[in-house]
Amino acid sequence: MFPSSTTPVFRANGSLPGRAHVTTWGAANSAPPVIFVHGSTTWGDDPVYGFAAQRPLADRFQLLLMDRRGYGGSPDAGERFSSDYLADADDIAELLGEGAHLVGHSYGGVGVMIAAARRPEAVRSLTLIEPGCYQAAADDPAVAAALRDNRAAYAEFPELTPEQWLRAAAESADLPPLEATEQRLRAAATVLRERVCWEAGIPLPALRAAAFPKLVLSGTWETAPAPYRERGGAPITACARITAERIAARHMSISGTSHYPHVDVPEKLNTVLADFWDSSGL
Repeated sequence: MFPSSTTPVFRANGSLPGRAHVTTWGAANSAPPVIFVHGSTTWGDDPVYGFAAQRPLADRFQLLLMDRRGYGGSPDAGERFSSDYLADADDIAELLGEGAHLVGHSYGGVGVMIAAARRPEAVRSLTLIEPGCYQAAADDPAVAAALRDNRAAYAEFPELTPEQWLRAAAESADLPPLEATEQRLRAAATVLRERVCWEAGIPLPALRAAAFPKLVLSGTWETAPAPYRERGGAPITACARITAERIAARHMSISGTSHYPHVDVPEKLNTVLADFWDSSGL
């Protein structure tokens, strides 16, 4: 028996009180729920960088889109509740309830991995989309170089406003700046104060030993501007490939996209996800 939107944990558009808001789509489905965990500067059902384009999957699956603390409909992190991958893991582990599939993108992939290692018996499957788990592949030359560059940059990181962060993030990817809406600025403010995910310790042995099916997805990055492809694409695709090897997961490259397959090629990504969940047999 799987939790439904009528249980205390899986209320439709419900929350973990005072911690994390959850948007639920497909609440009437009897299929196992799927928990989606977003990356930075976004939130669960954000149409720009979030999982809004995965809503068609709700025809067959119950989708639970968790807003990480300080993002979307979730409250700001305070003295009691922090905002980082460890806090994410606490929330995800509770949302798992009696069992769910897990999907994590970028920063969200780190919290998903930690939660899955804590509660493997409740994980139906694990999917990582361009995960930011650099410590899982820190011995790879491309990843090691990115870690050195990141640490050097953060050592001299200037005091930025959320508006400046949005502009800087867009410039680093050679993209137009995101619209500085109230919700986007709040997300940017959270990014500026949360612990970086690329320094997170990853429980590789526990994940490798876990029996649930595992899939790691990365973009092929051929559509990205050359500087962004070199600075961002090379290390994160290496990280995805090596992480998959080290946790005994299948690795798949998604063409026509870079860091956001779920946004750039949603129909292709949705087909991959549905096939993987169906083949898991759980």
